[in-house]
Amino acid sequence: MESPQKPPQAHALLLPLPVQGHISPMFQFAKRLVSKGLKATPVTTLHLSESVHTNSAAASSSVDIETISDCPGGDGQPQGEESSEAHRTRGGSRTLAELIRELDRSTHPVVAVIYDGFMPWALDVAKRCKKLGVAFFTQTCAVNNIYYHVQRGLLELPLSGGGSVEVPGLPPLEPSELPSFLYKLGSYPGSYDLVMKQFSNVGDADLVLFNNFYELEEEV
Repeated sequence: MESPQKPPQAHALLLPLPVQGHISPMFQFAKRLVSKGLKATPVTTLHLSESVHTNSAAASSSVDIETISDCPGGDGQPQGEESSEAHRTRGGSRTLAELIRELDRSTHPVVAVIYDGFMPWALDVAKRCKKLGVAFFTQTCAVNNIYYHVQRGLLELPLSGGGSVEVPGLPPLEPSELPSFLYKLGSYPGSYDLVMKQFSNVGDADLVLFNNFYELEEEV
C-alpha cells in the first residue's frame, strides 16, 4: 500500500531592507519559520549577497538565499526625472517578480512574501503575483504605533503647546521623547519620508508582524 503523498512544504520569501540592522532580524525570523517546518528563503540584493555578514548568516543556518537586483538594467542610471529611490524600486519590483515566477516553476512554489515595512513596493509585487503579502516591521511596536498615528493624521505635526503627547496604547509622552524627526519636524526629511511610507499600503497586507517586548507593549 502506497503511503499518502506529503503536501508541498509551504514556502515564504523574506525580503529585508538591505542594511544589517534589518537583515539580521529577518534572518532570525526565517530560521524560526524553518524550525516550524516551513521553507523560508531570505532575498537580498546582488551587491549585498557578497557581504560577509549575509553569507555567514546563511552558512550557520538551514536557509537558502536568493538574490534580486535593485537596478532595472541598461546603464543602471535613473531615467529622466526618476529619483534614485524610484529607480531602485523599479529594479527591485521587476526582479522580485521574476524570482517568484522562477520559484513557482520549482518544487517549492512561493506561498507568501514577507517584506520589510520600509519596502512597501514588495506588497504590490506579491499581490500582482497572487501571493500572500506580509508586512514585517523590525522596529519596536510602540515606535511604529507613533509613526502610524502621524501618517494617518491622528497625531498632528508640528506639535503645538508644551503639554504631553497622547498616543493610544502608550503612556503620556513628553514631546522630546518622540523620535527626533517628529519632535523637530523637518530635521531629518529623508528619515521622515521613509518611515511614513511604511504605512502607504499596509491596509492591503494579509498579515502585519511586529517586533515587540510583549510584557512592555501588551496594550499597544
